[in-house]
Amino acid sequence: MFGISLSIFLGFRNNAAYERWWEARREWGILVAETRSLARATATFIAPDAHERRRLLHLAVVFAHSLRGSLRREDVTADTQRWRALCDETAYNRYSVPAASVLRTMGEDLYRMRVRDVLDLTGARVLDERLAAFASVQASCERISNTPLPFAYALLVHRTAYVYCFLLPFAIVSTVGWLTPLFTAIVAYTFFGLDALSEELEEPFGHADNDLALNALCRTIEIEIAEATGETPPQALQAEGFILT
Repeated sequence: MFGISLSIFLGFRNNAAYERWWEARREWGILVAETRSLARATATFIAPDAHERRRLLHLAVVFAHSLRGSLRREDVTADTQRWRALCDETAYNRYSVPAASVLRTMGEDLYRMRVRDVLDLTGARVLDERLAAFASVQASCERISNTPLPFAYALLVHRTAYVYCFLLPFAIVSTVGWLTPLFTAIVAYTFFGLDALSEELEEPFGHADNDLALNALCRTIEIEIAEATGETPPQALQAEGFILT
């Protein structure tokens, strides 16, 4: 009965951790899709060779890298250097979260294009909807990052697994005899493996092997934007040891 209860608790925790991981992956998939939609919409409503269009699309790349940097708490200046050539410092240093600064700058660019009749009202509305989708992705990712699973819940499951595996040999030795170590090792491997897996999945934005490949997703966005603006796209990132970063 104790083992069944522990299995249920571990199952609930793993389901909760996987839901966080999958939601994070879904949001970054939305970001990639919305970036493609932004590139297509700008080609529809803005002259393809317009400086304003290239700047807006480059800012979309800067936004993706800035969001990755804030989620992983790392410096992404080197990764955004190529795409910041058409921007100024105010594009990403107005707020403590650079991604929010980039979005505000993109919104102001839409206003200036609207005033100068580079963009009509319909085009401005369509592009603003893409920026709203960017903001939604940012808010969802920040919510996942800033709201971890309750530590007390994880600690209780972790300690209970240790106690169970310690007491298990005494409960089964009279039944399985010399095979007790083997059965105990199998059960311990399963329980501790599930516990370790849930710990890794509950923080999907880190650098662990099973975390999201944010570098590869940002490179996908770079390729999409480079092709949309007629620039030479960078090479797609390749897996190292079957792992994308």
